[in-house]
Amino acid sequence: MRGFESRWKDFPDYILGITKEIWEGRSVGPKISQYYGKDVIVRMPGGLATGVEATIAATNATLHEFPDRTLLGEDVIWSGTPEDGMLSSHRILSTATHARDGAFGPATGRKILSRAIADCYAKDGQITDEWLVRDNGGILRQLGVDPRDWAAAKVAQGATVFTPEQNIVGPYTGRGNTNEWGAALSDILQLMMQSAFSEIPKRFDRACHLEYPGARTAHGHAAADQFWLSLRSAFPDAIFSIDHQIGREDPLLPPRAAVRWSLRGAHSGWGSFGEPSGSDVYIMGFTQAEFGPYGLRREYTIYDDASIWMQIVAHTG
Repeated sequence: MRGFESRWKDFPDYILGITKEIWEGRSVGPKISQYYGKDVIVRMPGGLATGVEATIAATNATLHEFPDRTLLGEDVIWSGTPEDGMLSSHRILSTATHARDGAFGPATGRKILSRAIADCYAKDGQITDEWLVRDNGGILRQLGVDPRDWAAAKVAQGATVFTPEQNIVGPYTGRGNTNEWGAALSDILQLMMQSAFSEIPKRFDRACHLEYPGARTAHGHAAADQFWLSLRSAFPDAIFSIDHQIGREDPLLPPRAAVRWSLRGAHSGWGSFGEPSGSDVYIMGFTQAEFGPYGLRREYTIYDDASIWMQIVAHTG
């Protein structure tokens, strides 16, 4: 771990450790200033943020609304070297209480359980590039709020979403690694975006465990087929892109993969987002997977459906 403090035994330990120090240790300003570059770039479906002060402000706002938020790092799938820099795909399971008014509306007092995935590039002990998606649709549903209604209110307030045209090219321009498990997951996703859903029984374990946007848990081939078919059906002509892929084999863990992908095109079909609107939509998506002897056995896919509804509502009024 050249360039990093000696107390970190490896890159996952660093990612898990600094997350705990910042969020649960409440050392927001000092630790973010220490662990993030002053010009850090963070891309989220809700927009692009630059600079360490923006990261501190966003963290404080979330902690104000969800003061007891706990971030449980389920996995860190990574690539690279300390010398060249490393990219982590960090899957987080958060518990929290919606205790105060904020971005998700008036306080409800409800407890939530939600996932996020953050891709972070770090070198010499600092994160300077990040891609982050939270399951905001799942949070809203647990608070009793319809994501489409929330999106309409945000659009009426003048809120916008991230699109590739806003992107700033940062210090990380890598594509991950060439490990066979990352390639396998990319191949599965590309086949499903080609509407080859007959591949699901061939590539997925029959008892697969599935975690999908909207805080939905499902199991089995039929559930995977329904999710991916409904997404593709909503955007039948959209261009699907694999933007980053990692595969890893580590002791005591099954073979794993992390893929960041995007989908851009017209909302021109019936599917996950209701009646076709003709809206031009950009989706930033993350999928992580674990493989076993009978194929893909666990899948975690995240996109922010609230931001997708914002794009649809902005078009339709």
